[in-house]
Amino acid sequence: MSNNIQSVRGMNDCLPEMTDTWQGFEAIIRDWLRRYGYREMRTPILEHTGLFKRAIGEVTDIVEKEMYTFVDELNGESMTLRPEGTASAVRAAIQHNMLYDGGKRLWYTGPMFRHERPQKGRYRQFHQVGVEALGFSGPDVDAELIVMCADLWRALGIAPTLQINTLGDVESRQRHRKKLITYFEANQDALDEDSKRRLHSNPLRILDSKNPAMQALNDAAPKLMDELDAAALAHFDALQALLDANGVTYEINPRLVRGLDYYNRTVFEWVTDQLGAQGTVCAGGRYDGLVEQLGGKPAPAAGFAMGIERLLSLMELGSVTLAPAVPDAYIVHAGDAAQAFAWKVASALRGEGLAAVLHCGGGSFKSQMKKADASLARFALIIGDDEAAVQQVTLKPLRGTSEQTRVDVAQAIEFLQKVST
Repeated sequence: MSNNIQSVRGMNDCLPEMTDTWQGFEAIIRDWLRRYGYREMRTPILEHTGLFKRAIGEVTDIVEKEMYTFVDELNGESMTLRPEGTASAVRAAIQHNMLYDGGKRLWYTGPMFRHERPQKGRYRQFHQVGVEALGFSGPDVDAELIVMCADLWRALGIAPTLQINTLGDVESRQRHRKKLITYFEANQDALDEDSKRRLHSNPLRILDSKNPAMQALNDAAPKLMDELDAAALAHFDALQALLDANGVTYEINPRLVRGLDYYNRTVFEWVTDQLGAQGTVCAGGRYDGLVEQLGGKPAPAAGFAMGIERLLSLMELGSVTLAPAVPDAYIVHAGDAAQAFAWKVASALRGEGLAAVLHCGGGSFKSQMKKADASLARFALIIGDDEAAVQQVTLKPLRGTSEQTRVDVAQAIEFLQKVST
């Protein structure tokens, strides 16, 4: 038996080669959200368990089965590693009175935690980008959230499919709930164990069952759309008109209910058939009651979250690659005087905003040049005692057929800045 300590199952290391890809993805995300006027917020990974029970709903898979929850030995309070980001964002907005002067467009990114059976695209520690529009009531914000996703997919070179639905308001859901219970009670022999458990606590979630044996029964179930009042229908119609006007293709999925209790009216998912069972890459909707539910003054809200691991997998399947970060120059040196000068050259390059890797560990020029080539830098700066004596460097291209040349450090900096832009 090995004595090596391994990472926790379902919680993965991200090594430098993969981190380069993540950083490229994150750079696209930051620029995309900046262009839409969303500002970043950062919330704790650890929250009071009551936050998620109240926000997500106690009769949900997340709260019942998947949360990492423990009792803090110092104060006896129940604490939970966040399984999603919306509850924390809304909690922070209430705690810091962020909506006192109007709506806020916010976003966040980071790890989330759910105790699930690990498989490709579904991990116990996974990462999301979340976007929340707090204080906006109209279908125009719902449409903005969806349109901005479509914009991002084009930038990433992927093409998930959009499904939308409306859950209406509280009164329409209550009417629908009664009809669902009556319908499923009449067909109780056809229900699986999970659906029987939810029959009286959360019958809407039965419609989201992934059990193939339940599909025909769910297809024939009463439709929430038939219970919607005029205001909810008008909201949904306006959303569709905005999506049509902006060239966003979608399908209406009346069984789309989402797995969190706080949603109302608009819900949507971006899905793909390229990732096996884990087909949802981005999902969200409107949750107008959550701010009040968590103790704030009533305020409308909408948002979405996307899984980073799944999006990167989808990009990989489409042969989309993000260029890794590479140094502008790799500094090769041999000799005591050369080493001392090389440190000064590296500092000068970095001071001018260039990325410079200074070779460490000694070795011949030949072995150092192999390291320089492996670094993917476009140029090597070679410094021997001859160069150090005249305070110059030999600039050698590592890609292409250009000739090497000896230049002053200032000239090397000017040249590298020019070719790096």
